[in-house]
Amino acid sequence: MRFRGLFTVSIGKLKGFSLSQSMNLTPTFFRGEGKPVEKLQALICYSSFSTNGDLKKGYEKMMLAKDLACLVEESSHKDERKVRSRMELKRSIELRVKKRVKEQFIDGKFRNLMVNVIAIPITLQDAYNCIKLNSNVDISVKGDSICFNSLAKELLDGSFDVGGDTVSFSTRGVAKEVLILPNPKIIIVQEAIRMVLEVVYRPNFSKISHGCRSGRGHLTALRYIKKEVSSPSWWFPLILNKKVDANIIAKLISKLEEKIEDDQLYVIIRSMFDAQVLNFEFGGFPKGHGLPQEGVLSPILMNVYLDFFDQEFYRLSMRYEALHQGDDKDEDKSHSKLRNWFRRQLKENDLKCTTNDNSGPRVYCCRFMDEIFFVVSGSKDIALSFKSEIVDFLKNSLYLDVDDEQTEVLPCDGSNGSRFLGALVKRRVQEGPATSAVHKLKEKVRLFASQKQDAWNVGCVRIGKKWLAHGLKKVKESEIKHLADSGSTLSKVSCFRKAGMETDHWYKVLMKVWMQDIKAKEAENEESILSKYVAEPALPHELKESYYEFVKCADEYVSSETATTLALLPNSSSNTGSVTITEILAPTDAIKKRLFRYGLTTSEGYPRAASLLVLQDSIQIIDWFSGIVRRWLQWYQDYDNFNEVKLLISSLLRKSCVRTLATKYRIHESEIEKRFDSQLCRIPSIEEVEQELAYETSYSHPFDNDEALMYGISYSGLCLLSLARTVSQSRPCNCFVLGCSVAAPSVYTLHVMERQKFPGWKTGFTSCIHPSLNKRRIGLCKKHLKDLYLGHISLQSINFGAWK
Repeated sequence: MRFRGLFTVSIGKLKGFSLSQSMNLTPTFFRGEGKPVEKLQALICYSSFSTNGDLKKGYEKMMLAKDLACLVEESSHKDERKVRSRMELKRSIELRVKKRVKEQFIDGKFRNLMVNVIAIPITLQDAYNCIKLNSNVDISVKGDSICFNSLAKELLDGSFDVGGDTVSFSTRGVAKEVLILPNPKIIIVQEAIRMVLEVVYRPNFSKISHGCRSGRGHLTALRYIKKEVSSPSWWFPLILNKKVDANIIAKLISKLEEKIEDDQLYVIIRSMFDAQVLNFEFGGFPKGHGLPQEGVLSPILMNVYLDFFDQEFYRLSMRYEALHQGDDKDEDKSHSKLRNWFRRQLKENDLKCTTNDNSGPRVYCCRFMDEIFFVVSGSKDIALSFKSEIVDFLKNSLYLDVDDEQTEVLPCDGSNGSRFLGALVKRRVQEGPATSAVHKLKEKVRLFASQKQDAWNVGCVRIGKKWLAHGLKKVKESEIKHLADSGSTLSKVSCFRKAGMETDHWYKVLMKVWMQDIKAKEAENEESILSKYVAEPALPHELKESYYEFVKCADEYVSSETATTLALLPNSSSNTGSVTITEILAPTDAIKKRLFRYGLTTSEGYPRAASLLVLQDSIQIIDWFSGIVRRWLQWYQDYDNFNEVKLLISSLLRKSCVRTLATKYRIHESEIEKRFDSQLCRIPSIEEVEQELAYETSYSHPFDNDEALMYGISYSGLCLLSLARTVSQSRPCNCFVLGCSVAAPSVYTLHVMERQKFPGWKTGFTSCIHPSLNKRRIGLCKKHLKDLYLGHISLQSINFGAWK
């Protein structure tokens, strides 16, 4: 109707011109059956003719319309050719599931989610597609043997056997440790439940909660402590230790029942806990123990359970901040603490809104899964009282063990700082512009004075050494009668030399006597003796006086007060302000120790060849090192000492890779760098890392770093692992990666490079392998072997039960 009206109005403006002949408009155009480009072209031409019927001008405008239509057509084809990333595909799948979940919200609760959402074939198919995207498998490729209709039927009629679809592994030796892993069917059900719980609880999680959530990772947690915490006085972390038990499961179910009414869902969750395919342990796993939180469903359940703590923290923060010590509670007054507290919560602790209210105490909290960090602005008594209440709640209400004896309340202005998420959190005074300029000037003066002092010491030592050589020369000349001067001191002294005493020996005795006379043992070294007792006494007095006067003036200037020097600067009163900032520092010493334990560096810190990687192909070795460098640098990119970490990791690991290849081929390192020059470019240099990080910050898609969608990938600490290809495979097999049906040309054996148990978050990476999985064989296709090395997938994507 819209096109027909346009045709009726416009045709009256044409004077004797046949529109259908010039534009080839057919009735199909007005019925909407034409191509969009043809419609656009016709409409542009249609509205471009003038009322005077100028055919020439109309023809020119029609050609312009064709050009514009071609541009539209090219852009439409370009959009069609654009391939969506796997994170965008996962987001689209979760949006479809979200729509189904929202339809079950009735009377303030989500009801019958198992029957109407989880246990339907389309949701199970979507969950499996998410698993395939986690495994970096193309979801458009078919050929999977999983029947989602039968799986949905088993879930609905209660015949789904959780315990029967598991595989168990035990460690070798006397102390048996058993790890039970789910088979693909259970993993699909867990992924479906996870997606549903994410829709229900994601909007309700507090802002202090980080980890395995959309836009809430370890960097956002550290950024919150660094930028959002104002005027801290005391801080302390809390370490939780507890394996899940019946009390925790019962309280978790009670928390789920607040928003979800579905008995069938809770039966499935309880059966997974009973079969030990679903588990989480508070306190984290030590190195070499366990997949991270044991599965994809564990992080969301842990965040749901610790939401009890988040709510309690807000209750305590309101009592300590808004109602502490009976302060003004009248909400009608403009300076009411209660009103200011509510304003801060509504504006998410905006520092601009809180700078004017520093009179009362403030409490802050940052929780990354089960690691909790507290900051208190106030007296130490308030910090101790607040910690006591938090510990009592965690122990008595949440049934968790808290190691509060090892977590001391420390002052924020201390030199040692505090540790959180493997990072060192410290406070540092940041100088103002004028103060910084004065200190730079002092540093230049100090450097200039030290250079002159070094030159003076070197010259004096040189004179002293020449004095020693000249004395030895004169002693030797005294033995030659025609060269000896009978009147010299050395000739007179040589008369007392014992018979048979060599010249060098005699000279040494003389030097020993002289050194005893000047008490040389009190000197720092032999060079100071030569300078102080030999060279300087022989120098002119004026020269020595001028030098010592210069040193004295330089020391006085450097040690002078900053305020005295600033008074000489123009407009110094407005630029002298200094502020105290919070720094997040990476543990460089811990990184060096781990590189040594992984066999990548020597005990002195020099790079060495990795013996466990020598037998692999050269491309696999390079991919292994490239994956470590990229993941570690991405992990530490926002730390304040990133430049130091960048230099440490890039230089050491690149050199270790070169030496590994040199050991493999038994040729010199320089030849390796020439032969594998193009391949070694995969290991990013320092300049390439800076460019990549800048590009990712500016142009990366918001879903690319979504931890809720990339769970297990960003935390895959593959520096702990090595894969050794077996000499001969017992039988052909397909790739063990979930969703991949490609034949595996080789079978590999897992090796744990980390042989010591160590807390998992010291360097920011958890272990990804249980001791029972060590020496296990897995089949991998070439694509997923490379993905595993480069960190595009994690070990959670591998079905360890595929080997029957």
